[in-house]
Amino acid sequence: MRVVLFGYQKWGARLLADLLDSRHEVVLCVSHPEEGEPAPVIFEESMGDLARSHDIPVLYREKAVDDDLVAAITDSGAEIGVACNWRTWISPKVFGAPTRGTVNTHDALLPKYAGFSPLNWALINGESQVGITAHWMDADLDRGDIITQRTVPVTPTDTTEDLFHRTVTLFGPLTIDALDRVESGPFDWLRQDPEHASFFHKRADPDNRIHWDRAAKDLVNLVRAQTGPYPNAWCLHEGRRLRVLEASVSANRCGGTHGRVFAREGSGVIVVAGPEAWRGNQHGLVLARVRDEHDVEHVAGDYFQRMGDYLA
Repeated sequence: MRVVLFGYQKWGARLLADLLDSRHEVVLCVSHPEEGEPAPVIFEESMGDLARSHDIPVLYREKAVDDDLVAAITDSGAEIGVACNWRTWISPKVFGAPTRGTVNTHDALLPKYAGFSPLNWALINGESQVGITAHWMDADLDRGDIITQRTVPVTPTDTTEDLFHRTVTLFGPLTIDALDRVESGPFDWLRQDPEHASFFHKRADPDNRIHWDRAAKDLVNLVRAQTGPYPNAWCLHEGRRLRVLEASVSANRCGGTHGRVFAREGSGVIVVAGPEAWRGNQHGLVLARVRDEHDVEHVAGDYFQRMGDYLA
């Protein structure tokens, strides 16, 4: 089929590369402007450059809403649209411009984790698996009928960066599978069950703040979810921001006031955490590696010269 691809960064570039090796023909690419928006190195890869190297026209839009874009899609003869890591709204007149409609690939096992930052939220919530979904685009964000899915297991030590590397390579194969199914259809696609749906907002700085009244295992998940290129989990030490790069659950239970640096464990330090921690029946959070306000990384046991400090 003739495809118009809406994509951005490494997700879009890797998907385009796989489409170029398939029997489907990409006739137009639409991407976000690539200048002026800093991005972590692991995300940096230009879909536009790859498209132009194969003589595929590229259009740049912040939002896919305008009549000129509809006309360009119609003129390209695109039979189907594919969206991948598109960061803003695509209007119904745009995603409906290809004759068969548009398929979106989303890095979650819909209907759970629709919306934003799905890998981060899934890891925060301790999910045992994540994945990606190809579904029909409709007026509701990430709510269209499901065409196909693939799952990825989550290990106890995985970070969101690990899950990104494990899922980004699946976007191409999954999307090509979806296009093949659409072409050979019709099928009864899987309607998303609203009873099992969840929708998450974008993550912002306050979402990454450590609240010491939460269970240590939940705080470990937060730290794992915000490592690598993502803004780290953080707290305040003596009024200055301290980012937590690595943490674990303490071997033994400890009691006292939330956020107090309690004792040493290995090369790290235990911080009192958990609901009703003052009763002494909760495990603490062991800080292993931290980064100070000057962006200097420390082994936590070296950073904390004394026990008894409080983290806010």
